[in-house]
This record gives sequence, structure tokens and C-alpha cells, in this order.
Amino acid sequence: MATIRASCDRCGDIEMTSRDLTVRVCRNDGSGTYCFSCPRCHERGVRSAEPRVVELLVTSGVRLVTWSLPAELDEPRSGDPITHDDLLDFHEVLESDDWMDAIVAMTKGVTG
Repeated sequence: MATIRASCDRCGDIEMTSRDLTVRVCRNDGSGTYCFSCPRCHERGVRSAEPRVVELLVTSGVRLVTWSLPAELDEPRSGDPITHDDLLDFHEVLESDDWMDAIVAMTKGVTG
């Protein structure tokens, strides 16, 4: 089992084994990260990883997890962007007892 050095935000440089880390790679753009739990303070750490670092970690026995961006990112968008005032208005609606009826009424006739 390989010994891997990383840096914890609290503890500084730490040493772990390959089973203490996980490599995550996005299927859509190939971006990678590795994550770990510090063996001293148990704080979670996430660091970006270039393809060569991903390859090195995986060949050292680190578990690889792949993931995909949500399909909703590819959906067409229309209308104006949501503003701060829109969020405040929505919060106000949610504070009412009939919030669900109000939201249904607001979205009648709206299509994606």
C-alpha cells in the first residue's frame, strides 16, 4: 500500500495510505479532484488534481469515482435571471400558510 502525502488546512503536511483517499473525475470535462479525511483532526480535504496526478494516485491504489454533470445544465434557458428581489419575494411566499397553492398559481401556463 502506497504512502501519500497531502496537506490539511489545519494540520499542514500529513501522510496517508492509498485507501484513505478517493479520486473523483468528471466524465464530461475530465476535471479531477482527490478527497481525504485528515488522520489527525478528521477535517475533510478536497484538492484539484491534474490528469497526471489522477493517474499517479489511481495507479497507487486510490479508489476512482467518476461522475457526470447534471443534464439540466444542457436545458435551454429563457427569461431574465433571478434577482435578489425575486429571492426575497419567494421567501415571503414560503412563509405563508398557502405557499404551495401560491406557487402552483404562479406556474400555471409556464412551459419549459
